[in-house]
Amino acid sequence: MRYAAVLNRDGGTLRNTDLAALAGRMKTALEGAGHTLIVETVSGDKVSKALDRAVAHHEVDTVLVGGGDGTVSAAAARLMDSRKALAVLPAGTMNLFARGLGIPQSLDAAIDAFANGRVAAVDIVTANGRPFVHQFSIGLHAKMVQLRDKMGFGSRLGKIGASARAAWISIANPPAMDATLTMADTEVTTRVSGIGITNNLFGEGHLPYADDPAGGVLGIYVTVARRKGELMKFALNLARGRWRDNEHVEIHQADNLVLTVDAPAKRMRAVIDGELIGLERRTELKIHPGALRVLVPADSPLVKIES
Repeated sequence: MRYAAVLNRDGGTLRNTDLAALAGRMKTALEGAGHTLIVETVSGDKVSKALDRAVAHHEVDTVLVGGGDGTVSAAAARLMDSRKALAVLPAGTMNLFARGLGIPQSLDAAIDAFANGRVAAVDIVTANGRPFVHQFSIGLHAKMVQLRDKMGFGSRLGKIGASARAAWISIANPPAMDATLTMADTEVTTRVSGIGITNNLFGEGHLPYADDPAGGVLGIYVTVARRKGELMKFALNLARGRWRDNEHVEIHQADNLVLTVDAPAKRMRAVIDGELIGLERRTELKIHPGALRVLVPADSPLVKIES
């Protein structure tokens, strides 16, 4: 394979990593397995242009990205419906998309898996045309991310700590909004504290990521809990992957969803793959089966794509 790697020195755990040593490790492993590799290490504000260069490079067939959720999502958006594959280096805080792909969670193990990996096709979702690989969420999660980002942090542990503090504040004073979800012939209108729309249904008994990233459905999680005790139970169930044990979470699935939210415009925020954005009153979410090629370990159960 012919790899182009983009490493975001300001993203995820890479901000505290010796990137020269990491690039050397990647070259040793990948070139030793017969692949070619070019590496570009850039600051966060240069990631977009670096990804554009990697994707446009006519000799490259695999784009390897290292950074946080935003870096991975930005690369996936550029590779959607492309013949080039995405290789995800697990350099984020939770690496939920990488976990769903079966990527080993240490950098060294992931690089070794890429050296002997193969290409598979997985799903990607769009929200009003904007692609994402993991989750679109409103309400509680958006408030938590907004608070966390104001706190500042300089490391993975710092981000986890800030997230915990922000979650506690959000649970103590949760948001509430009226939302309508339209799925085929079904329409649900309810008052919610949070909604998460995911790229395939989350698996049970572990962190929130999809066991089957090529399942072809949106996971739709509606949280109606509003009391502090209810929300604490929800947070605990979320961390343990016990969605179905929570009476305050409604779970739906569909291939297309229209979400309409009734809330003051200045308070309307959403999170897409960890990035806080403005929320439109009407959002159409659609899954695109098999529209993203990804590099997975050789023993992955995902169906191999023949080049």
